[in-house]
Amino acid sequence: MKVEASADRIQARKRGARAGQRWGNALFILPFLVVYLLMLVIPLFKGIWISLLEVDMLSNSADFVGLDNYVELFSDEIFIGAVLNTFYFVLISTPVFIALGLALALALNRPGRTGATLRAIFFGSSVLSVTIVTLVWKLVLMPHHGMLANITESVGLPSLSLLTSETWALPTIAVVTVWWIIGLPMMLFLAALQQIPREIYEAAALDNASRWRTLWSITLPSIRRTVALVAIIEVILQFQLFGQAQLMTQGGPNNSSRPIVQFIYEAGFRNWELGYAAAASQVLFAMMLVAMAFQVWLSSRKQAY
Repeated sequence: MKVEASADRIQARKRGARAGQRWGNALFILPFLVVYLLMLVIPLFKGIWISLLEVDMLSNSADFVGLDNYVELFSDEIFIGAVLNTFYFVLISTPVFIALGLALALALNRPGRTGATLRAIFFGSSVLSVTIVTLVWKLVLMPHHGMLANITESVGLPSLSLLTSETWALPTIAVVTVWWIIGLPMMLFLAALQQIPREIYEAAALDNASRWRTLWSITLPSIRRTVALVAIIEVILQFQLFGQAQLMTQGGPNNSSRPIVQFIYEAGFRNWELGYAAAASQVLFAMMLVAMAFQVWLSSRKQAY
C-alpha cells in the first residue's frame, strides 16, 4: 500500500509539473497573443462591422445598411477597374519577382568581395522609401527632359511618355516596383541556395551533369518551399500597391493605374465614406485570401508530384 501511495504521489507531481510547464509556455506566447488580438483580429471584425454601416464622419453618426455598400461597390465602374488593375499588376509583377530574384541569387551565390558588393547594391534599393524611389523614377521618365527621353532621342526615337499612357502606366509602375524591392526575394533565394549541401553538386559534377540539368534536377526541387514562400509574400505585397501609383500617376490616366488601396484611401479620406471604404477593404482582404489559398494549394500539389 505504501508503494502504491508513493507511486500516486509521484504521478501527481509529474502531472503538476506538466501543468506548470504548459502555463509557463502560455505565458511566453501571451504578449504576442495580446498584440495579435489588439492589432489584427479586433480591427478585422471592427472593419467588417463598419462595412455594414453608412457612417457620417461630420455628425459622428452611423446607420446600419447591411450589404448595401457591397452592392454599390460592384456596380461602381471605378472600383471594378481598380480590381482589374490590381489583379493585372499582381500577375505581371509576381512572376518577375520570382524569376529575377532567383536569377540574381544564382548569379551572386558565390564567395568574395565582388559577390558581396553586388548583393549589397541590389538589396540597397529596398531600404529606400517609396517617396524617394518614385521621385527618382519620375525624373528618369520625364517626357522630353528625363534620362529615358535623352536616350531615346539620342538614337533617333521619339520621346516616350510612359506614365501618361493608359497602356504603359501600370507596367511602368511594375518595373519601378521590381527595381525597388527585388532585394527581398533575392536574399530569400540566397538563403535557400546556401542550405543545399555542396556534396550533391559535387556528385552531379562527377556524373557530368550540365548546368541546366543541375538546375532543374537539384536546385529547383531543393528550394521549392522558398519559391512558394516568395510567391505568397509577393502576392500579398503587390495586392497592397498604393504609394507608387499615388505618387507617380495618381491613378491615371483615366483610372488605368488606380489600385484598390488607392480607391479605399480616396473613399475613406477624401470622400469621407468610411463604410464604403471599409467594404472595399473587406473585398481586398477576401481577394488576398483567395489568392494565397490558391498559391498554397498549387505549391502543395507540386510537392506531391
